[in-house]
Amino acid sequence: MSEALTRRVERRTRQRATNRAAILEAARRVAAKEGAGNLSLRAVAAEAGYAPASVYEYFQNRAELVLALASEELAQIARELREKRQGHGSIEAAGAIVVRALRGSGALPAAMAALSGSVAGSEAERLFNGKLIAALTAFAEAAGLAPVTDRRRQAGVVLAASCLVGLSLLGRAGRLAALSQDEQTLLAELSSFFSGGKFG
Repeated sequence: MSEALTRRVERRTRQRATNRAAILEAARRVAAKEGAGNLSLRAVAAEAGYAPASVYEYFQNRAELVLALASEELAQIARELREKRQGHGSIEAAGAIVVRALRGSGALPAAMAALSGSVAGSEAERLFNGKLIAALTAFAEAAGLAPVTDRRRQAGVVLAASCLVGLSLLGRAGRLAALSQDEQTLLAELSSFFSGGKFG
């Protein structure tokens, strides 16, 4: 390949990455106003200043766009879990990070709905699954549940994460107070359950 052709390919690759990032940023703004579950490619295209057909070059449908946003949120959770060293090895501390992130998330609940109706095996779904595994791994490490070496320990990490998802949903809906419960106490109970010899 000639040097000029190589430069053109590199320029085009950089431009595609820039355009994709601009579309995702526009999608975040639209989701903040209307909710991630109500995203439309047309609204995102208008927000980004692109023709709707241009957005389809990067995302084939709304589900792919929602999964891309959710993948970014999962990556952010994994980063935060790895960066926060305070309380490292504590399910309670790691759980608080996850619950706080999930409480503010719009894309992750929308992604669950998108996944339930999606065709398995899409690139967007594979990316989401990879980010989910990375987030679960970061949680296991931060919570002191690693190394996750067998299926039983993997199941324990998934169960703990599922509890955190449920806890964030109940908190977001105001149901914890209605049940005379609070997040901190429930996180302590979750930590006690897993450190009480019931895990691994």
